[in-house]
Amino acid sequence: MFAVIKTGGRQYRVVPEDVLEIGKIKGDVGTIVQLGEVLLVGGDAPVLGAPLVSGASVAAEVLDHKRGPKVIAFKKRRRKNSRRKHGYRDEITVIRVTEILTDGKAPSVAAKGRTVKPPKAEAKAATEAAEPEADEAAAKKPKAKAAAKPKAAARPKAAAKPKAAAKPKSKSKSKKD
Repeated sequence: MFAVIKTGGRQYRVVPEDVLEIGKIKGDVGTIVQLGEVLLVGGDAPVLGAPLVSGASVAAEVLDHKRGPKVIAFKKRRRKNSRRKHGYRDEITVIRVTEILTDGKAPSVAAKGRTVKPPKAEAKAATEAAEPEADEAAAKKPKAKAAAKPKAAARPKAAAKPKAAAKPKSKSKSKKD
């Protein structure tokens, strides 16, 4: 099954597991977003929208937000200092299509490879629980005295040589005719 979607003024033919670079859309990295502008759903019985297929959407996982390649407009004329470069970079979102949905269904596939971070309160409690164990272990071990290392004998500095005084250059006298 495939679908033709429209996003950012462009149309893309997508199948599940496709990775696309599209114009920037809202959504944090690792979340699932739904793209609702489906123009065509293909497969055994293709459905063509007029202009959109009702109840169809494409679920995709946001992989990254980045900036695209630099586009440069270059202008050259036959005059000095007349070269001009004007450029810009598009904001791009990289997505992976997870599934193609029809009949108004919700996405069922969770993001693959996404790491789940515990809430801040749980993380704080876990670190506090680990700290007393580390303190007890440190208290049980006797502290070893650091062996005093003999310091290397200081080397005497070489006597500073006086710099030669700069000799003034003698002015050459011009020959008289």
